Amino acid sequence: MTDEIKNNHDDEEPEEDFAAMLEASLGGKAAPKLEPGQKIRAKILAFSGDWVFLDVGQKGEGVLERKEVLDEQGQATVAVGDVLDVYFVSRAGGELRFALRLAAAGRSDLEEAWKSGIPVDGRVEKEIKGGFEVRLAGQTRAFCPFSQMGLRRTEAPEEWLGRTLPFRITQYGEQGRNIVVSHRALLEEEREQQRAQLRDTLHEGMRVRGTVTSLRDFGAFVDIGGVEGLLPISEIAWGRVEDIREALHEGQEIEVCIKSIDWDKNRFSFSRRDTLADPWEEAARNFAEGSRHLGRVVRLAPFGAFVTLGEGVDGLVHISKLGGGKRINHPREVLKEGQELEVLVEKIDHEARRISLALAAQEAAEPGEADLRAYLEQDSGAGLGTLGDLLKKAQQPKKHKKGKK
Repeated sequence: MTDEIKNNHDDEEPEEDFAAMLEASLGGKAAPKLEPGQKIRAKILAFSGDWVFLDVGQKGEGVLERKEVLDEQGQATVAVGDVLDVYFVSRAGGELRFALRLAAAGRSDLEEAWKSGIPVDGRVEKEIKGGFEVRLAGQTRAFCPFSQMGLRRTEAPEEWLGRTLPFRITQYGEQGRNIVVSHRALLEEEREQQRAQLRDTLHEGMRVRGTVTSLRDFGAFVDIGGVEGLLPISEIAWGRVEDIREALHEGQEIEVCIKSIDWDKNRFSFSRRDTLADPWEEAARNFAEGSRHLGRVVRLAPFGAFVTLGEGVDGLVHISKLGGGKRINHPREVLKEGQELEVLVEKIDHEARRISLALAAQEAAEPGEADLRAYLEQDSGAGLGTLGDLLKKAQQPKKHKKGKK
């Protein structure tokens, strides 16, 4: 029997060599031999019955069971022309068998999946000490540690219960009685593939969509599909964001602009503000000099009070204009943060993005600058005439008394 197998093997080897030589003679390059469990990219050529035919860059047809690409309603989730990541299972004649994951029926299949690295489906049954109990095909139990379920630890592990997910068998012992699996390993592989694609396409200034993965006091982390970066709190909106949780929530999809990329240090920063309309483009029209507005004190500094007039537009009331004519040492003596007050726009510098403000109540109580200038520029003759009239009126009673005498 051994000699027979050897002879058959010897017969097959020249055929493979001849096929490679023939392909090379025709100007082609022989495709590398596939190994069980090897992951490749394949293009869907057609659907036929229970099979999906694939272009896998090899001599012979690549096939995939159709049920692997159907959703719960039995509808196909892919179409002709789509590209899939598939695992090589076996070769039979001119047919190459592939799988998205292994629908294992017994422990022998699971052992093969462990050796080849092909994913297996599993249902998360319950939470146990240190992780989850996962039920694989054939009613085989496996253990998945908390750290191997997702890319990041969740605060609500019950969210995984009842879900059927692909897993990679990382440990197979005691003839299948001790199996450890990881869902995270597959997520990391997918993430690396996405990163490789993004590295060729991402550039600073580009707008992309992402998902908020976590919130911190200093900002939010956003995943744009293979790359996670920081969205600083100062880049969330044009206006000040006091509580990031009032502006964003985990799982929210947002559009961001790429501010910086550092592939070597794996650091990326984003801006959501740069995707929003700049309020200063309309500031000159909305807050014209001489206009009055109701604002809110957002910050007190030793030199004055910053007042928000609108989203992303602040103005400054200088400390010299806060005391009502009296000298004060700090704006907090007369104002407090969060206080609403009516202000007058004295000057706006669009290029420097600065607005000088005054308290409208103080301006109304004191003579305006225009009134003061008009008073100082009064004609001196008119002033003497007014004084002469007063003197004349003061003398008139005396003349009246002399007439009586």
